[in-house]
Amino acid sequence: MTGLPLLPTIVTDMAGSLADIIFAFLAMRYAYLLTKKQPENFLWGYLFYICMAIAAFSISRAAGHLVKQFFFLTDNRAMWKVISPYSGGFNTLLLISVSSVTIFYHKGVQAYNFIEKKARGLKTANRRLEYAAEEMKELNLHLEEMNINLEEKVEERTAELSKSEKKFRHLFSASKDMVFFCDTERNLMDINESGLEMLGYTRADAPLLRLDKIFASAADVDNYFATIRKDGFIQDQEIEFRKKDDSVIFVLLSATAVYDDYGKLVGCEAIAKDLTRVKTMMEQLVSSEKMASVGQMAAGVAHEINTPLGIILGYSQLMKDDFDEDSETYQNLEVIERQTKASRKIVADLLKFSRQTGSIRENLNLNEVLADVLAVTEHNLNIDHIQGHLELEDNLPEVVGDAEKLRQVFVNLVNNAHHAMEEQGGGDIFLSTSYDSIGGHVIASVCDTGHGIPDDIKAKIFDPFFTTKPVGKGTGLGLSVTYGIIKDHGGIVEIESPVKDERTGETTQGTVFRIILPVASEEQAVA
Repeated sequence: MTGLPLLPTIVTDMAGSLADIIFAFLAMRYAYLLTKKQPENFLWGYLFYICMAIAAFSISRAAGHLVKQFFFLTDNRAMWKVISPYSGGFNTLLLISVSSVTIFYHKGVQAYNFIEKKARGLKTANRRLEYAAEEMKELNLHLEEMNINLEEKVEERTAELSKSEKKFRHLFSASKDMVFFCDTERNLMDINESGLEMLGYTRADAPLLRLDKIFASAADVDNYFATIRKDGFIQDQEIEFRKKDDSVIFVLLSATAVYDDYGKLVGCEAIAKDLTRVKTMMEQLVSSEKMASVGQMAAGVAHEINTPLGIILGYSQLMKDDFDEDSETYQNLEVIERQTKASRKIVADLLKFSRQTGSIRENLNLNEVLADVLAVTEHNLNIDHIQGHLELEDNLPEVVGDAEKLRQVFVNLVNNAHHAMEEQGGGDIFLSTSYDSIGGHVIASVCDTGHGIPDDIKAKIFDPFFTTKPVGKGTGLGLSVTYGIIKDHGGIVEIESPVKDERTGETTQGTVFRIILPVASEEQAVA
């Protein structure tokens, strides 16, 4: 039986086998190129391995067909029978491998999708982290800028605070008034130099100071804190402060409460102005006005009674000529004469006090005036065992004044000192002079070692008719006349009792009167 020709089939089989090999390798090449282009892509790598398996299967399959046709054409069918089992088995293994790769493709794709999903999540998280990092970077830049600005503001604020603190410290230290701070336990936390000087303390004493120590009255301290707690401030309150030497000064006190951040009172700050000199000046002014009024009255009274006293004195002296000295009438007339002369002396003192008498001004040396006064009074002083001492400064500048009136001033002061030491059976009186070149004053002092002057009458001793002497011993016009004469000479009178020794600093019993007169200028000097 004649069959169909096999050549076309053989040619087709051989051509298909070669085409299968060529296309398999082309697919593997493109898969390889894709893996090179996108090496991170899982699919391209998976596809490349499938193409490798298919290419291997194509080679095995095509080689089997080509070898088979070659053995058939060369009439070696027996050889093909021997080889064909091995070729078929090899093809089967390659087919199984391709099938295995294909079967696991789905799982691979799932794994890839899962991995890719995780990768996308990681990328998203990474982008968020990058965005957060950018924001953090911007925040850091902003914080750095704020930090720089904050440092500048802190430096600026610190400079302002430092400037303000310097101003306050200058005000605190340079103030001529007392400035102090205290806590609620009444301890002084700080006080300026003017305050220490005002109280007579040093900087070393400052840590030990308390309000109870510097307030003269304990009741004033209690009232001070009660007012601070109630009102939060004290304004212009007159208080007495006690100095280190136990003397008292008058101050005008203003204070403000200090609170902490929770509104709790922690202390107070205060300013005290010394009013002692002002009060002294006011008292002197009142005394001066009082003395001026009394002087005017005294002048009128003196003139009115001086004439009848003169007539009484004249008639009593005339009547004495008509009686014997041993008669009772003559003795009575002597009493009238003596009392009339005493009355005329009082009238003369009133006239001097009212400055109705004339005054002769000339250049004077107070050394000579004091020497004359001691010479006149020394005999009476020695009778009562009182020693007079002169301590006169050499080359003392001259003053302008009435020598007679100034002698009267110092005689009166010596007599007062004499009276203060009569009962104690003796003592010393020192008459001294000195020169204050800074103030341009000559200072003359009369100091005694008597019993002193009590504090409660110091302000009254210059008042007219005020006296501590028994009746008949004095009129109370001596110091008033002294004050008026010194004031008329442009000077002042100071009193100190007890007396403080300037060299040793010790306080002793006695009284010192200081007469301070201006030095004669060229215009005032009398040739």
